[in-house]
Amino acid sequence: MVQSIQYVLYAGLIITCICSVFFSFKSRRSVDPAIRGLSAAKTNISMGGMLIILALIQMFMFSGSSLRVVIGALFMVLGAFNIFAGIRNYGYFSRSKAE
Repeated sequence: MVQSIQYVLYAGLIITCICSVFFSFKSRRSVDPAIRGLSAAKTNISMGGMLIILALIQMFMFSGSSLRVVIGALFMVLGAFNIFAGIRNYGYFSRSKAE
């Protein structure tokens, strides 16, 4: 059971890392500001997911020292903020692209 959770977390980490790199390249190479903003928002969302998955791996898969839990909680808060900012920016740029 624990090993299957590890596989799912590591697979999620790899997927979010690949998505983050892909959308980062896409946002930096785009000429259109709306597409650049949408890609940057997707980068923020995928980086937030990556940070939350890293926090889960850090907190639950290794022995629980207090420093490890504090760093995991910090990653989780930072990841949640990235997801929130990415969703907010995605909504803004998708509305501005529709106009």
